[in-house]
Amino acid sequence: MTKIRKQTASMLTRDGIRLDADIYYPDTETDLPVLLMRQPYGRAIASTVVYAHPSWYAAQGYIVVIQDVRGRGTSGGEFHLFVHEVADGIDTLNWVSQLPGSNGQVGMYGFSYQGMTQLYAASAHLPGLKTICPAMMAYDLYADCAYENGAFCLQANLGWAVQLAAETARLKNDAIAYQILYAASRNLPFYDLSPRFTESLNKYAPNSFYAEWRNHPEPGDYWQKLSPKLDGVDLPMLHIGGWFDPYLRGNLRLYKQMVSQSHFPQHLIIGPWAHLPWGRKVGARDYGANALSFVDTLQVRWFDQFLKGIDTGLLNKPPVYLFEMGSNQWRYFDTWLQNNQKSYCLASTGLATVRDDSGTLIPQLESFDELPLLSAVTDVFVHDPWRPVPALGGHAAIPAGSFDRCAIDSRTDVLTYTSAPFTEDLHLMGDVAVEVFCYADKPTFDLCVVLSEVLPNGIVYNFTQGYATVSLGQEITPVRIELQPTCMKIAKGNALRLSLSAACFPAYPVNPGTGICPGEIPMMDAQIITVSVNCGGNLTSKVLLPLA
Repeated sequence: MTKIRKQTASMLTRDGIRLDADIYYPDTETDLPVLLMRQPYGRAIASTVVYAHPSWYAAQGYIVVIQDVRGRGTSGGEFHLFVHEVADGIDTLNWVSQLPGSNGQVGMYGFSYQGMTQLYAASAHLPGLKTICPAMMAYDLYADCAYENGAFCLQANLGWAVQLAAETARLKNDAIAYQILYAASRNLPFYDLSPRFTESLNKYAPNSFYAEWRNHPEPGDYWQKLSPKLDGVDLPMLHIGGWFDPYLRGNLRLYKQMVSQSHFPQHLIIGPWAHLPWGRKVGARDYGANALSFVDTLQVRWFDQFLKGIDTGLLNKPPVYLFEMGSNQWRYFDTWLQNNQKSYCLASTGLATVRDDSGTLIPQLESFDELPLLSAVTDVFVHDPWRPVPALGGHAAIPAGSFDRCAIDSRTDVLTYTSAPFTEDLHLMGDVAVEVFCYADKPTFDLCVVLSEVLPNGIVYNFTQGYATVSLGQEITPVRIELQPTCMKIAKGNALRLSLSAACFPAYPVNPGTGICPGEIPMMDAQIITVSVNCGGNLTSKVLLPLA
């Protein structure tokens, strides 16, 4: 076993701020490449919630550096969310490339915030940074993190704000605020924003990023300045995501851009994982032993290829590795599939809120003339802010994953459209969307769209969903909502279901229907909203499924 020596070291940024890091050295006289992780949660954790310990990576023949970013852990300075990560990333890369025993070749790894620090560092085009492995991170901070199709991602962002605020209170030795925030993190206050909680959050949420994000509900300069910019960056990258991770949109946005602009290999791996942990069971479904994470060994092979020049065989394999839920097998593709969508049309008797057999999904290839259900019908449901449709799994709720949503689909404020049982396996891979002809009696409303697999015994397991805030009256163009991409096998004998509702609380705030941005808890003046969905005729709503 390789002996690993750990030491703590500090560097100074260009403006004189001390940044602290733990460095893991293998016992060797040979100069080695450096693996760098920059993170805000206290460097001792080193993202071991999903990765092997840094000492394991060091034992594979690397100097491993885990650094506290500015204002976090024991590093000096004030933490401003993402503001200093480009400049501090440049200074850190220059420092680690010159460490004793370093050969000047640097790779970066990490997920979530640690994935973002890789992007900010890569945007500087430093020659010493040879490759990165960004995992489960946003890219466009507005569209991939703070908001989804105009709806604020309430549960995820409030939970993150409380976590960062609690850690800041601990660093400031404010025991009372820490206790308040810690308690809130275990039961996020969606129904009772006490003055003590609000005061503690506003005081210690780093520079009130949470309030800033709520105050910028539209894309624009604020978000463009904050998000990383990788135009012109050309590096080999290993992109890592999860089907139930809220930042998968960012993973794929980055991957598609890099494929279009980079001369280096871009590999993509997506498992049946939530943000954390990366294991075989997510929600109520067990995806089997094949779902266990092999990211650590894959990353070492990646770093061996691009930092040590070892032919690991990775470049001889298809670059897209996707876990197909349902078959519970990994599938390999030469590229992310595009333009492979097939339409399934919504048809109804008008009672899709009360009867499972009223709303149906019918492949568009069938003749409308032979399908009387595809005559023009309007389904109507009523959203009551007093009892909003609850969040259950998916990518935006906590806990994430797949659950039996049969009880939710039985609510009369949820429209359901179910296909006939499939006569052969249906394989899906790629981008999923819906186009819904709809209107409401209020200035704004939300649409929650869920796709599920319906088993013969009546269990309904969600596997992808999307959400959007809609502002329109009676329209002749459909609302298009991009759902979470997926790779899924729906087995022969099972059916597909689309569920539509006007809420998914507390994953997203309850839309009050007034045109005013909703708060954390349903507003006192929130309106009852009547939503109409058109099926059949010239205004046929559709699901666009990516056939593999």
